[in-house]
Parts: sequence; C-alpha cells; structure tokens
Amino acid sequence: MSATEHLPEMGVEFQTIYPVSISERHGRAKDLFGLWFGANMTMLTVTTGAVMRGTFHLTPLTAIAAAIIGNLVGGFFMALHAAQGPHLGIPQMVQSRAQFGMLGAAPMTALIVIMFLGFSASNLVLGAQGLSSIVPSFDGVSGMIIVALLSLAPAVFGYRAIHGATRIAAILCGAAVFACLGVALMNVPHTIAWWTSDGHDTIPGFLGAMSIAALWQIAYAPYVSDYSRYLPSSRSGERQAFHSTYWGCVIGSFFAMLVGIVTGAGVTAILSHALGIWGAPLLGVLSLGIIVANAMNLYCGALSSITVFQTIAPKKHFGRGWRIGVTTALLIISLLVAIAMAARFDAAYAGFLELLMAIMVPWSAINLVDYYILRHGSYDIPSFFAANGGVYGRFNILALLAYVFGLVVQIPFLANELYEGPAARLLGGADLSWISGLFLTGVAYMLAMRATSARF
Repeated sequence: MSATEHLPEMGVEFQTIYPVSISERHGRAKDLFGLWFGANMTMLTVTTGAVMRGTFHLTPLTAIAAAIIGNLVGGFFMALHAAQGPHLGIPQMVQSRAQFGMLGAAPMTALIVIMFLGFSASNLVLGAQGLSSIVPSFDGVSGMIIVALLSLAPAVFGYRAIHGATRIAAILCGAAVFACLGVALMNVPHTIAWWTSDGHDTIPGFLGAMSIAALWQIAYAPYVSDYSRYLPSSRSGERQAFHSTYWGCVIGSFFAMLVGIVTGAGVTAILSHALGIWGAPLLGVLSLGIIVANAMNLYCGALSSITVFQTIAPKKHFGRGWRIGVTTALLIISLLVAIAMAARFDAAYAGFLELLMAIMVPWSAINLVDYYILRHGSYDIPSFFAANGGVYGRFNILALLAYVFGLVVQIPFLANELYEGPAARLLGGADLSWISGLFLTGVAYMLAMRATSARF
C-alpha cells in the first residue's frame, strides 16, 4: 500500500498504532516547534500559571523563576521521549511493551488514557468559559458541547490535520497570549517593589510552583513521540526532534503561564476587565487553542486505547475505523466528566495534577533508562505486536516491581490536601515526589536489569 493511501494529503489518516514505514516518512523536525508552541497557547496553560502563583502565594518575580526552572527541567525529560519517534516510528505507549512486556504495559497505558480524559475534560470546561465571553449563552453545557464538536474534526482527520491546526494556533493564539500579556503588564503597578513584595515567598512555595511547571512538561511524555513518528529516521533527525519539541513546548508554556503569573487568581475575569472591548475576541481566540489542544488529547488517547485493545486481541488489525470510533467515544466520556467537574473545576484540576504526578513519573523514568542507557534505542519492533510479546515476553516483573517501587518512594515526599509525607514536612510542605520518583525509579530499574542481564 502506498504512502498516499496510508496518509492522504487531505483525507483521514489511515495509520493507527502500527509501525510507520520508511516510504511513509515525511516532514521536518523543526515543524515540531510550531506544533508544541501552538499546543500550549491555551487558557489551560494560562490558568496553570495562575495556580502556580495563587496557590503558593508567591511574589511575581519568584513565581517567574519557578516557572522558568520547572519548565526547563521537566521539558528535558519530556523531549527525550520525542526523540524516540523518528527512530522507532510507533506511538510511545506501544514502545512501553519493551519495558513492561506485552500484558504488563496494558495497565500503564490504561492509566495514560485516564490522563488524556482528564486533560480533555479540563479543556472542555475552560473552552466553554472562553466561548461564553463572546456569546454568554454558550456558558456551561452548551459551550462544552460546541468545544467538543469542534475538537472532533482534527482528532478524526489525524496527524496532518493536527499539525496544520497547531500551526494556525501558534500564530493566532500566540498573538492573543502576547496581547493578553502586554495588557496584564500594563495593568500592574510599574514598580520594582510590586514584583518582589506582592506575595509571600517561601522555599516550599517556590518548590511547589516549580513542580507544577515541571509536571506540565512531563505530562506530555506519553505522547510527544506520537507527533514525531512520521519524521524521517536519522540520528540528526532525532536530535532535531528533541530540540524542536523541547524549545517549542518550553517557550510556549512559559509565556502562556506568565500571563497567569502576572494576573494571579481569577485570571479570566481579570483579563476580561483589563482587555475591555478586546476581551471577548482575544479570549475567544484562546478558546480555539483549547480546541486544538483537546484534539491532540483525543487523538493520542485513541492511540493509547487501541494499544490496550490490541493487547487483548493481538491478531486483530485495528485500523482507521477503530481510531475514529474510539476518538468519538473518548470525546463523549470526557464531555460527561467535564459536566460533572465544572462546578468545582479548580479543586478537581488540582487533584488531577497530584494524581498525574504520582503515576506518570515512574513510567517515564523506566522508559528513558531503558531506551537511552540499557538498549541505546535498539528494539525488535515486530515483538511489540506479537501475541506472546516476542523477545520482551508478556510481563517484565522487574519493570513492574520498579514501577511499584517508584510509586512507594514518592510517598514520603508527597504534600497535598489528602496527605503530607514526613520528608515533605521536613521541607516545609514542599512536594518533591517527582524528583525522588524519577531518580530512584530509574536507578532501581537499571540496577535490576543489569544484575539479571534481563532482555537487553
């Protein structure tokens, strides 16, 4: 089958989770900069910046420093996953079978699907709020339905459509974000004292805000390679994929978060008032960015779901029809979740981020250690789709134990409304669980695999 049959220029993407052949590879790694820059030009990113400052009551200057460091550090680990796409040509969660085994990877992948549903629901809530600034009657459920329906088209058309939509978002939504930033800066006191005194800086607060920024980046780890897997395979291409993804995502995230940091809590209301007659159109444009970001979540959520289904039925081919059907089903589920969480969005979103931190970090550590340290990118791709897991087997007990270990070692460092670990108390309430999870899980997995000479 030809490349044009697999991925027609204007048609629905044919490919799902299966390896992208060399004849189907196309595009330039630098296109990923625009994709990830545009993907972060949304109100959800802006709101995350507001959470960083409002929740931890930091002064603006300290919150900015936390955002810079968190994005730079978290983005490094995230972009390492992006470099895997051109080399292997498969979605990220399929590649996880090399670490956890054919069946062992399924629970991890199912957790990632839940993550996509959480982000999608959050996007629907904020998208509806943005639409209501243009047309008040679009508030609530009606606005969520509109955002959901608009998200469906690029998600269904797939890879090319999403790349095209994010390029548009990078221009339009990027301009809206910088316009909001300019107005926000004009409406704060023009004194150095405001930047260093409007808040109460603490070390735990700084570390907590930094962790939110880092987690924002790490949350992209399970699907950045989904958007680089069609790129031509070469060592230089892998390096370019890393840098384009890294800088596009980090720069885009930071400037969008900066709007929320400057305005603080109640960012939507503050911007609407400060922007005056321009408030409705600019916030409406940012709603379009949410639509694009939501399409990305739905697309990758469908690929991860199909990965789980293919684990259950390895002899069945899951093609385009399955991707469209699963995408639609995920959209409906996320819409129902959005309707349920809308009234208590801030608390629900904060709880979601805390859960995401705990389950994501050990998986990322195991994947990166396996790819870059143990196997150096050398994998048997047919084994990923074999019913018995091929050379990787059905389960890798060592990886599963390392993952559980990674969950456990985070507990002392957790600090949230439900629980504060002893290490977090010693640190004044700072949640550094993601740091212990990354480092200790990676070391444990590497030592266990090398000690047993297991599967590499």
